[in-house]
Amino acid sequence: MYTGFKGQEPGAGIGKLGTHSLRHSYRSWLDAVGTAIAVQQKLIAASDIRTTLNVYGDVVTDEMAQAHQKVVRLAIQGRPDLK
Repeated sequence: MYTGFKGQEPGAGIGKLGTHSLRHSYRSWLDAVGTAIAVQQKLIAASDIRTTLNVYGDVVTDEMAQAHQKVVRLAIQGRPDLK
């Protein structure tokens, strides 16, 4: 997987990517499908759960964005419009 990943940066118009980028992506995908933090920690082989939360926990998932939009609509319109 890494060899297919590596070298794609110029065509994608992004900076240099390394194995750490794959680790961040994998953790993001695990989070997006609802995987428990303790399971994520084991799967990405993080020695401390705080690392999993603090270093790899900076991803905004679709669910988070939708929740934020509902709160904003509630504050502005007085109703969350659950759509």
